[in-house]
Amino acid sequence: MKKLLLVFFIFASIRSSAQKIFGTVFSDKGDLLPYASVTIKGTSVGTSANNKAKFSFSVGPGTYTVVCQHIGYKTQEKNITVTNEDAEITFIIAAQQLDMTEVVVKSGEDPAYEIIRQAIKKRSFYNEQVKGFECGLYTKDMMKLRKLPKRILGRKIEEEDVKDMGLDSSRKGIIYLAESVARIYMQQPDKFKMEVISSRVSGSDGFGFTFPTFISFYQNNVSVFLDRLNPRGFVSPIADAAISMYKYKYLGSFYEDGKEINSIQVIPRRTYEPVFSGIINITDGDWRIHSLDLLLTKTSQLEIVDTLHITQFHVPVGKDVWRVKNQHINFGFKQFGVDAIGNFVSVYSDYKINPVFAKNRFNNVVVKYDTASNKKPVAYWDSIRPMPLEIEERMDYRVKDSLFLVNKDSIQSQASVDSMNKKQGKLKLYTIFHKGLNRTKYTVNGNHNWGVEPLLLGLEYNTVEGLVVSVYPYYNHYIKKLKTNFSFEPNLRYGLSNTHLNAWADITFRTRDWETDKKVKRQAWTFSGGKRVSQFNKNNPVTTLANSISTLLYGDNHMKIYENYYGSVNFSKRYEEGLRINVNALYEDRIPLSNTTDFVIFKNNTKYLTPNFAYKDSIPYAAVAHQAFIISFDISIKPGQKYIQYPNRKMSLGSNYPTFSLSYTKGIETIFGSDVNFDKWRFSISDDKNLKLAGMLKYKAGIGGFLNNKKVFIQDYQHFNGNRVIRASEYVNSFQLARYYDNSTISSFYAYGHLEHHFNGLLTNKIPLFKRLNWNLVGGGNAFYVNGKNNYFEVFAGLENILKIFRVDFVAAYSEGKTTTTGIRIGAGGILGGSLTRGGNNRRSSIKL
Repeated sequence: MKKLLLVFFIFASIRSSAQKIFGTVFSDKGDLLPYASVTIKGTSVGTSANNKAKFSFSVGPGTYTVVCQHIGYKTQEKNITVTNEDAEITFIIAAQQLDMTEVVVKSGEDPAYEIIRQAIKKRSFYNEQVKGFECGLYTKDMMKLRKLPKRILGRKIEEEDVKDMGLDSSRKGIIYLAESVARIYMQQPDKFKMEVISSRVSGSDGFGFTFPTFISFYQNNVSVFLDRLNPRGFVSPIADAAISMYKYKYLGSFYEDGKEINSIQVIPRRTYEPVFSGIINITDGDWRIHSLDLLLTKTSQLEIVDTLHITQFHVPVGKDVWRVKNQHINFGFKQFGVDAIGNFVSVYSDYKINPVFAKNRFNNVVVKYDTASNKKPVAYWDSIRPMPLEIEERMDYRVKDSLFLVNKDSIQSQASVDSMNKKQGKLKLYTIFHKGLNRTKYTVNGNHNWGVEPLLLGLEYNTVEGLVVSVYPYYNHYIKKLKTNFSFEPNLRYGLSNTHLNAWADITFRTRDWETDKKVKRQAWTFSGGKRVSQFNKNNPVTTLANSISTLLYGDNHMKIYENYYGSVNFSKRYEEGLRINVNALYEDRIPLSNTTDFVIFKNNTKYLTPNFAYKDSIPYAAVAHQAFIISFDISIKPGQKYIQYPNRKMSLGSNYPTFSLSYTKGIETIFGSDVNFDKWRFSISDDKNLKLAGMLKYKAGIGGFLNNKKVFIQDYQHFNGNRVIRASEYVNSFQLARYYDNSTISSFYAYGHLEHHFNGLLTNKIPLFKRLNWNLVGGGNAFYVNGKNNYFEVFAGLENILKIFRVDFVAAYSEGKTTTTGIRIGAGGILGGSLTRGGNNRRSSIKL
């Protein structure tokens, strides 16, 4: 009884010391004013009204002056005394009457330009005004579907999928709702840390996708959602070069606490530039941002979404220091028949300016979730939430959380397992041809996933095997006791012309260990063996589809292959610091193959068929049977990795540094009858550099050579990845017009480089048709050098983001002693181009290190 009384007393004390101020914001015409800023005067304590103009926030007992602000309306203050009960305030605010009586017009220029010039001069000062700060952050993110078609890009949206998304019978409703409470720490010039105290996702015990949401208009280039909506970023209305990209119109001024605020309309000078439109309010005299209401659309080079609306209110948080108090981001999406909207609300509070940070405050973890962040009860959220939930949001939480708890409680029951197995439906064997099979056997002790890749993907044609039929089954299982993913991937391949059956398999054990010392250590062992068919260049520069088409239509049988009985052991490990290590031991009994068929669709093209030799300098290097035992060691490091730390795992956010790679390969003679004897090495550096408005620069450069080349067969030469088909080969790792084996070498030294620049709208946004289609320019070059007689250089220019997917390049190449050649290459490039990359639909080896 005493314990119960004590608990009651504690909760009563907490409640009495933290009452709520709540209410609604209206215009003087009776309209609701959503997302108004409501704060305690002179502090950062307060909140933002929600979409229904409702607000609430906690304070202790006392007398306060509450300030209500909304862009385009007069600021209103009300005094209120809070006792032991919640206090209600209703704000009715009038439209802002802007005063233009004191405007001085110089030389016919709009006075907005002089105000903006002054703000530009102060931009750098305010951006670097404080050495560091910390503050509290509350976020609420919501995404809602207003329309969902029955098919998207030809794929049917099943009713079961609609139900899983939580939509109603009309296919409408909230698809994502999340809240979080965090503490943010920042220190100049670039140190950042966010510690998430609590996180809630409707219908889940996950953590959402909370990430830093500071959008600073004091920076020249404004990053929105980590540049996902435009890799170039967007130009701030007060950037150093803003006047060349914006027009401005002075709307008038108003006064707040005796301070004059200038209201300025921001207008893009040209369409399809990465700029905003809307209103920015600048304080007079000190020329700082007071508030803003800005919009991005497709004519701002906005990608993925159609519109993005940003509002911010800045408030004093220290002596002559203002910071963002409330930030609202609303988006609209209408593509592929889908109509969606969303809003992201951020409320900042309790700023501490220039605090003394602990030495270990900043490290490679930039976002850290508390171990109990996703375990807070509903009562906790109701007590700390700085804005009330809307009715639809409360219902979404109630319904989806209840369903989640029911499913969670029953997930380990046999009845639930049987239900999930039954839910998959019956096997339909005819789908194996175009869809493949993918099944999961659910059990109370763990799940077993198995399937077969689509048989159509296993069909190919070459002049050695004729029509090839391959079958790619797979099996995956997570072994809980070992915390290891086990995969078994057998392979069957049969050539109808040479009647050779090849069978081999891979067995992999992948472990992800992050619980011992909270550091990411991922490793994998792969055991592989059998009889297979391989290209002479193990990088597989010729795809099976491209070779099949070029052989059948044109008689260009580019792929050169050999058979081999082999066995290999591979170990790879990845460390948190960005270090990766790979060690491989390989034995191959290599068997040469010859053409067995000359079938092509057009008989005249049989004269273009070539023997199954790897050609070098137009001389066939006939493969001879031999054995090879090879050990290779690869190490790469990308320093400066940043992470999000969840209670049970880490997620990499990448690094601003390039990747450095070193490899060494040793061919050892006599072991298992091996005939090879060589040593070769390679060093490379590569990176993708976002140059913001200037575009994206990608590069890879390397050097290498043979330290020993006593016995080297064509399979072990240094090959430069060529390409002789119209489909582009892998960008920044190949030579688009080079022959496959003409330049292969065993030289003691070689060098190569790949450079590619994506303009991301730079230049093309000034060409009428291209800017409307959002086609972007891309250009670059590839080169390698072995010696005076063996070198190659090519340059290319093209357009990408065609239909959001495709890329077309014109390429010109020059090689010593040969005439210049030109060609066209078509590949994947654009915001959706990644969906067409090789292996994008492959379910095998889905667990990556």
